[in-house]
Amino acid sequence: MIVARTIEELQDVVGESCVTIGNFDGVHKGHQKLIELACLRAKSQGLVSVVVTFDPHPLRVLRDDKTPPFITLTEQKLDLISQHGPQVCLLLEFSMEMAKLSPEEFVKKYLVNGLGMKEMIIGYDYHLGKARAGNFEILTKLGEKHGFSVDRLDPVSIDNAVVSSTRIRDLVQAGTVWPARPLLGRFYQIKGEVVHGMNRGGKLLGFPTANLKLVDELFPKPGVYAIWVEVDNVVHMGVANIGKNPTFGNDALSVEAHILDFSGDIYGADIRVHFVQRIRDEKKFNGIDELKDRIAKDIDLGRQLLSQPEAAIKLTRPDLGLTNG
Repeated sequence: MIVARTIEELQDVVGESCVTIGNFDGVHKGHQKLIELACLRAKSQGLVSVVVTFDPHPLRVLRDDKTPPFITLTEQKLDLISQHGPQVCLLLEFSMEMAKLSPEEFVKKYLVNGLGMKEMIIGYDYHLGKARAGNFEILTKLGEKHGFSVDRLDPVSIDNAVVSSTRIRDLVQAGTVWPARPLLGRFYQIKGEVVHGMNRGGKLLGFPTANLKLVDELFPKPGVYAIWVEVDNVVHMGVANIGKNPTFGNDALSVEAHILDFSGDIYGADIRVHFVQRIRDEKKFNGIDELKDRIAKDIDLGRQLLSQPEAAIKLTRPDLGLTNG
């Protein structure tokens, strides 16, 4: 997938295109269906398949500090989009100037003149342009005027409810990560660099942990989770604690992952943590021995949970040759 941040970068790349456009936070099952449909239509008509999205998320510009934590950062969003087949992703910088463009101004500048758009596919609730005026009906009229067709994808429902970024975000923040999997098509995941922590895990407790430098915005509710951990393209079982370690009186949020049956120095490495199931709340223990006993039980339970067939990780990057460790 070619990633461009300006129309100018695509002048010699895109002739005529089928475009889908959106924020795609989470790249969930609804988004995936939208992207895959655009790719299918493009292939059938000899067009270039293009995904148009934005960085930063428009809400971050329009509402500033009143935005929710986003499910995917830009790097991960692009990675996930690429897995569903589009030839090009145009990542536009969203600004107040762009927000002031009418639907027709935006469509003409970026999609018709810039991408040679011949077909546009949008989600059931998508709007673009100033004051979100560009709904399906307006875009259809613009298509008649400027020579492109518009199709709208019906909402995707799972468990009798529409799949949405808001629904996924609510589930993750509540710690109910297991029900988020079918909506995402994968376990909810975060990525981070392994950094030095307080040196308690291995030395004090006997359970070495990988402490993550936190860059993601959305984290599950504090507690202990059964997880899959990607280290150097190998997937391992693990158990993670999210929280402030109340037994030790910490104040800062941390994510500490104990990787089962693993040894090795991974300081400075980037690892990916996939949250499978919540085991328990974070709690304050009366002492080190009580905490150690509870961690041992958490590890046993985590191993049992991850050994169940339904908990098997769905590898989202087969091109990396990921294998189970």
